[in-house]
Amino acid sequence: MNSLDRTALAIPSVPVNTWIEANWENFLTLGDRPEYKKGKFYYYNGWMRIEMAPIGSAHSQDNSLVSTAVILYAALNNIRIKELTNCSLRKTGIRESQPDISFYIGDRFDFPPRNNSPIDLDLVPPPHLVIEIGSSSFLDDVGQKRLMYENLGIQEYWVVNVRESQILAFSVRDRGSSQIRTSQVLPQLEIDLLEEALRRSQVEDDGAIARWLMAQFT
Repeated sequence: MNSLDRTALAIPSVPVNTWIEANWENFLTLGDRPEYKKGKFYYYNGWMRIEMAPIGSAHSQDNSLVSTAVILYAALNNIRIKELTNCSLRKTGIRESQPDISFYIGDRFDFPPRNNSPIDLDLVPPPHLVIEIGSSSFLDDVGQKRLMYENLGIQEYWVVNVRESQILAFSVRDRGSSQIRTSQVLPQLEIDLLEEALRRSQVEDDGAIARWLMAQFT
């Protein structure tokens, strides 16, 4: 990890794709700079990370497939669900994340406000499930980000290892996490089944995968 000087806002750029020390004001101001417009921003206990790695085809495909699988499973099992893509989750002054996908799940949640501001976790409960698609960021997704999400109040965290067509799923309880192979927020959904779908997607089209998933889910 690197340190960001408190006068860093005056310099042309700051390191990306790594954690740097910064205060909350630095974090907010850097987020408004045009050169980072397409970046993903994370803040955790005085450290920030701007991800600027290009999103390749493998990352994009796995993102779409996992999203589709979760929605199909919820629909076929009459589970109420609301998906958010690349939405910022903010606990002002303490932490912020921008996961690839997140879901509110179950009968008791209210829809988050429909606007273009980060979800304010001081006012709105966090999503139940957060998913990061780990390509160039995989080691950080299972490391520092996992610690961050343990303190965010979510119930379940998945990391998709794009290179290996593997999903590491964690149940989060009491600010700690343990690895699971069956989802708890989507009851009886087996992680092995999703990994098989990821492998099939390398040689089959999306329609074929969707039909295969529906057959498995029913």
